[in-house]
Amino acid sequence: MSPRPVGRTSASFLALAAFAIPPNGGGKPRARDLGVPFDGTPGPLNSITDVAGVEVGHATIVSGEGKLEVGKGPVRTGVTAILPRGKRSATDPAFAGWFSLNGNGEMTGTTWLEESGFLEGPVLLTNTHSVGVVRDAAIAWRVKQGGADATGYWWSLPVVAETWDGYLNDINGFHVKAAHVFEALEGARGGPVAEGNVGGGTGMICHEFKGGIGTASRRLDAKAGGHTVGVLVQANYGLRHQLRVAGVPVGGEIPEGALWSRENGSIIIVVATDAPLLPHQLKRLARRASLGLARLGSVSGNGSGDIFLAFSTANPGAAATEGIISLQMLPNDRTNPLFEATVEATEEAIVNALVAAETMVGIDGKKVVALPHDRLREVLRKYGRLSAPPK
Repeated sequence: MSPRPVGRTSASFLALAAFAIPPNGGGKPRARDLGVPFDGTPGPLNSITDVAGVEVGHATIVSGEGKLEVGKGPVRTGVTAILPRGKRSATDPAFAGWFSLNGNGEMTGTTWLEESGFLEGPVLLTNTHSVGVVRDAAIAWRVKQGGADATGYWWSLPVVAETWDGYLNDINGFHVKAAHVFEALEGARGGPVAEGNVGGGTGMICHEFKGGIGTASRRLDAKAGGHTVGVLVQANYGLRHQLRVAGVPVGGEIPEGALWSRENGSIIIVVATDAPLLPHQLKRLARRASLGLARLGSVSGNGSGDIFLAFSTANPGAAATEGIISLQMLPNDRTNPLFEATVEATEEAIVNALVAAETMVGIDGKKVVALPHDRLREVLRKYGRLSAPPK
């Protein structure tokens, strides 16, 4: 098992205080540790950061309790940053593609991403009503990274995506500030990624259990090219009765604590790979996240914003503005293993988000329970799907 990282939280939106996340083997298991069976071979961290160069950072804002007072709290929100090439992400764009399975949501910057084929900078995840401040802060961060871009212009169209945390969070209090965006970006690192109630996932709900951030990866064998695919999700979608884990109707077996009769949420899925894919191929890869989502039981309801982005860390320097650029490209006939890896890693990342999340009480005393690990194991055992946890 890999050690869990150190994350951050905020006692208020003005004061930031560090907290330690227990080691993976010290009371905070992931889905595989509970005996949830998955297909495919994960990378060493089973994380999006298994794709070399990718960094992830969080800023988590938790303060107050009791009755909602707009502008005062309670606050249960944050920001998550994904940097495709680490701090070089601002100056060395990565090929990317995006896909909207259902568009009741927002992901800024996608018009230019579609037109140019490049992801120019990080991907940032937050709550629905904080997209604007996060976008503006991302531009300020880009300016701090150095001079104008390769064309000589100071400009940026950041990619910022959202899901709605207003059931638990004072979402109209606008508690996410530029400082939190800078915290997530500057604190981004490779290595293990904090999951559950962290960053943009702090106040999120998944299948009417506590949801949030989750990640997973797959490493292809040498015959399939040896490439890595990593996925990170901000999971905030779905009804309880829809939930399937390893093909088992877990939601129907654990009906207690359900919250509503119709879907109110969304999911953002970010796929990373080191395979040399061009933008049109990455759009195809992003679409496959839909199939991983479907394995969990989602029907991508009318009110759901299910928006996915895929990028490749291959072909550095492809955004150069002079000369003839030589590129590598994987033939389309060799992309099937990457499609399969994306489906598998998406499925596991969502379950990891559910397993890592903890019960949370938010505005007006509203409580969202975490997926109970013991009940999950009982249900998997009942249906003959419980596997032996890894040693």
